[in-house]
Amino acid sequence: MGKRRGGRALLRGLSKKQKQHLRQFGEEHPFHDKVPGRPEATQICDLSDNSDKSSAESDSETEVEQVSVYHKLLATLKTSPESESEEEEEDESESEAEESETEMDSEGSQETREADGGGEDRNDVPEQEEATDTAEQMLSQEQADGIDTSRGPGHGVTEEFTDVKHESEFSLETNFMEEESGDCNADKRDGSSSQAFSEDPFKQHMDKELQEKDIEKMSTLPKTSSQSQWPRLGQLTFSSTLEKPKTLKADKEVDVKQLYLHKPLESTWPKVNKQFLSSVNKPSDAFLTPLQRELFSIMNTYRDLFYPERNALTNGEEIRHAYCLHALNHVLKANSQVLSNNAKKRDQKPGADNDDHRDQGLTRPKVLMIVPFRECALRIVHIFINLLEVNEKRKIDVSNKKRFKGEFGSDPEEKPPNLKRPEDYEAVFAGNIDDHFRIGVAILQKSMRLYAPFYSSDIIIASPLGMRTVIGAEGEKKRDFDFLSSIEILIIDQADIYLMQNWEHVLHLMKHMNLLPLESHGVDFSRVRMLNLNNWCRYYRQTLLFSALQDPQLNSVFNKHCFNYMGQVAIRNVPLSGSISHVVVQLPHVFRRLEAESSTSVIDTRFQFFIDKVLPEYRDAIMSHTLIYIPSYFDYVRLRNYFKKEELNFTHICEYTKKAGVCRARRFFLKGEKQFLLFTERFHFYKRYTIKGIRNLIFYELPTYSHFYSEICNMMKATGSGVDATWTCTVLYSKYDAQKLAAVVGIERTAQMLQSKKNVHLFVTGESE
Repeated sequence: MGKRRGGRALLRGLSKKQKQHLRQFGEEHPFHDKVPGRPEATQICDLSDNSDKSSAESDSETEVEQVSVYHKLLATLKTSPESESEEEEEDESESEAEESETEMDSEGSQETREADGGGEDRNDVPEQEEATDTAEQMLSQEQADGIDTSRGPGHGVTEEFTDVKHESEFSLETNFMEEESGDCNADKRDGSSSQAFSEDPFKQHMDKELQEKDIEKMSTLPKTSSQSQWPRLGQLTFSSTLEKPKTLKADKEVDVKQLYLHKPLESTWPKVNKQFLSSVNKPSDAFLTPLQRELFSIMNTYRDLFYPERNALTNGEEIRHAYCLHALNHVLKANSQVLSNNAKKRDQKPGADNDDHRDQGLTRPKVLMIVPFRECALRIVHIFINLLEVNEKRKIDVSNKKRFKGEFGSDPEEKPPNLKRPEDYEAVFAGNIDDHFRIGVAILQKSMRLYAPFYSSDIIIASPLGMRTVIGAEGEKKRDFDFLSSIEILIIDQADIYLMQNWEHVLHLMKHMNLLPLESHGVDFSRVRMLNLNNWCRYYRQTLLFSALQDPQLNSVFNKHCFNYMGQVAIRNVPLSGSISHVVVQLPHVFRRLEAESSTSVIDTRFQFFIDKVLPEYRDAIMSHTLIYIPSYFDYVRLRNYFKKEELNFTHICEYTKKAGVCRARRFFLKGEKQFLLFTERFHFYKRYTIKGIRNLIFYELPTYSHFYSEICNMMKATGSGVDATWTCTVLYSKYDAQKLAAVVGIERTAQMLQSKKNVHLFVTGESE
């Protein structure tokens, strides 16, 4: 009872701002902490603001213990948050606190009672220093509950805390190799072999010193390319400015020693990857599938890679495991190098000037992984955990694991039981599909820290929207992109989905990659590599781009924003048969070619061609039930405005249409009350509704996903039999749509159609061609 009265008294004594902070974060603001007479360990609190800059550690506020001059010199990669931002956040939330003051008091009392009632969990709470107040003891116990990973699901997961007890374990500057891993002796034995160490691709790539003339060549000279044919990947195009054109050869057999994996990955990888290996694999393929072997052989050379044949149904998880292995292998090697050099610097004589310990970037993050949904981030973290756990007896310590599962996991009961969608839709939209997130991960060999501040993270996992809100735009007061300055591996997975979200976020991110930081962030410049000091990090960055399709926008990012001196490898397989072979209804297809002077003028040319030559043919009442499929939202708005201006009888459905509006539009179109239906590709991507009543189909532009062509055409069979003789399908295309056209009709027909300027009439009988 004494604790409860103390908790209520504490809440009554707090201001509105303090109550708001306590309700959101489960603790008082550090500004209001009572400072005892003797120094004590300070708790560092990660605020739950979306900006990771505000949750970074502050040396001036948290460091109260006496630190030696040597450790001050080594205290790198620290960032101090602006105190002004905290005051602004409190001012913005003051109005909300005033509206919910009564609710705040009741919730605060409830939290106090819950903290008192957890008697069976008190023995698991980490030991803390003696508090000066009963209420402070209660709040400290709530903080410990927030970071404890062994709690049951009954505890909340909204708090964001830094594990003070293990904070030093994740600091690269104050750790040493022998403290980091029990396998340090094995690592040192491997490192003692100069030949094996020099052949490590990581060592070769990061230690290569470029010259000014090399940078000038890559900036001015065009790339030379060569072609190769690999058994599993198919046609490869290797392009580079510095390296001479050469034929890349696939390794037929791979020994685990040839992979140059960091311990303990050599023992954990076969277990983690076992689910993808079949019993028919050769002994030489005991570690990698044929696809993984060829992909990893390219990744391990630190060349840029563009693989446009990722399929969520077949090889998606297989590819995810491969690039997770590569990213984790890179981080462990880089961190081990830093920790090993820490020990060397500690043992060297005072006053000795050694410039051989340049092993860091200007900021700590080394790997940036861009994925579309939270479910993807959840699977990546699970792969990391499995790769770091050598056996059941040796479990790694994962901080904030319970909170991570709560925010990135999904509830199976939330999905409607009667929802039926295609298999590829179910595979893409499985789990938590929230597309606004970012999380920092700090990794050492025996521990992993989730929700680490960006400047204390090794790996950042985020969505394009999550990165866009942090990077901000020019002129915004709150923006930060310094943590992108020393990214060494950029992984963009499922890039085709970003075309359906907002491609501008990806372009905005690429423009801010590997720029010089605006602040030093406490970096020890004596440990920074010369390539970072010269602002050449972009020429060392490896970019791995995975997509389900070939697209000009993806090619543009790969060609214009990737500057790796090792060169680029792109898979360029041409489709032999298109998706038109999967159309199961008997339907005449008319492909009408439009002539455009350039890729920029084709937008206006297509619109003028449509309203002058195509639309007049469908204005008669006999051509009712016409669906117009529009991939671009901007084209959709343009056509919608034109239809309104001409007072045509039409309805429209886009990704922003509310559910009631969608139902109304589908009903009007099915009954024939509306002659035209404007239908966007994004709506089809996110919903996959079956539109009934289609008799005439117009593809204003070829679909981004080739299988959408056959899906839309096959919707006609839902109308019923007896009217198939009046079905029509018209497709508009230009010479700039060669990739999309090949995916629909095949490469041979595409070549014929691009050579001929006449309209092409195809008739599909419902059988595969």
